[in-house]
Amino acid sequence: MNKHRIRFWLLVSIVGISGFSQGMLLPLIAIIFENSGVSSSLNGLNATALYIGILLVSPFMEYPLRKFGYKPIIILGGLLVAVSLSLFPLWQSFWFWFALRLLIGIGDHALHFATQTWITSFSPENKRGRNLSLYGLFFGVGFAAGPLMTPLINLHEALPFIISSILCFCGWFLLFLLKNDFPEQTIEVNSMKETIKRFRSALKYGWVAFLPPFGYGFLESSLNGSFPVYGLRIGLEVPNISVLLFSFAIGAIVFQLPLGMLSDKFGRRMILMSILFIGFVSFTSASFLEESVFALTICLFIAGMVVGSTFSLGISYMTDLTPKNLLPTGNLLCGIAFSIGSLTGPFLGGLFIEYTNNISYFLIISGMLLIIFIAISVYHPTQVKEYKTHITY
Repeated sequence: MNKHRIRFWLLVSIVGISGFSQGMLLPLIAIIFENSGVSSSLNGLNATALYIGILLVSPFMEYPLRKFGYKPIIILGGLLVAVSLSLFPLWQSFWFWFALRLLIGIGDHALHFATQTWITSFSPENKRGRNLSLYGLFFGVGFAAGPLMTPLINLHEALPFIISSILCFCGWFLLFLLKNDFPEQTIEVNSMKETIKRFRSALKYGWVAFLPPFGYGFLESSLNGSFPVYGLRIGLEVPNISVLLFSFAIGAIVFQLPLGMLSDKFGRRMILMSILFIGFVSFTSASFLEESVFALTICLFIAGMVVGSTFSLGISYMTDLTPKNLLPTGNLLCGIAFSIGSLTGPFLGGLFIEYTNNISYFLIISGMLLIIFIAISVYHPTQVKEYKTHITY
């Protein structure tokens, strides 16, 4: 196995551990707060801390990445996550845990931003979809496995946090095996004017590629945060809701890699258009089949098969559209788009459920997918040219 393959598998393994910690925290803290009498609105507010952390740190991520390289940023992000996880058992306080989740959001974003940019930079075009799908697959498997830690609170409330932090520290030590590398150094990184110019240039070349990550953030957070409320209101039982969400997650995990490989063969735009349309049809169909748990399970499994890959395919499409020396900026904007989607999904989903009667919740998701499908369909890519200016530190 050559050094490039070792580097790739180390990076996706670290991402898998990160996904595990994120997947564990969401239900674990929600259950602990619920059992402690914290209101559902405050419970939801605490969950947004991770995405707020991502948005707060995003404007400041590109400069250190270009100056210090990928490895130090990943190491710092991984350390921040591992240490924060180990601190949860010290004090069960709403605002203390909010601050820790904020730090985890910052650490996770540093880790993901650097790993995504590194993978997109060294992946050849004919394997880019495959590599980023494996990235998404490892994160998805970790995220799906995380909630399995929740029952451990019956043994001791601190146990899930301790195990998760130990796993993160193990992955963190593996990072020191990597050899540092740097993104293409052809642009100025310490001028706010140049930062704004880079953001505008990345948006000019690849704005349409930021819509799938936004859509996936909206879909994932809304489905996990708002659908259970809607499901209970239409008479679904809690075990059935869990099965429905699990069927979506399994579909997303199983078909990540095949869709990535298909995008390498037939083009990212064609595959994105296909999966978004099939996702639109699946969620629209679900809106007419709410009385049958079996039919809903099939619809959500098919939806997971296709739209579960929108984030990784969106990053691949952004890499196709964006000059190589703007890849850090493009990856940063993908993360920002995902975070905005994750923040708005539960909020708009909750408003939709509260103020609409006899209209299926699934229609808000299918409508969002249709809008992104239309945007990609009518978009004509700008020819990629190298973005040039001088670089200073």
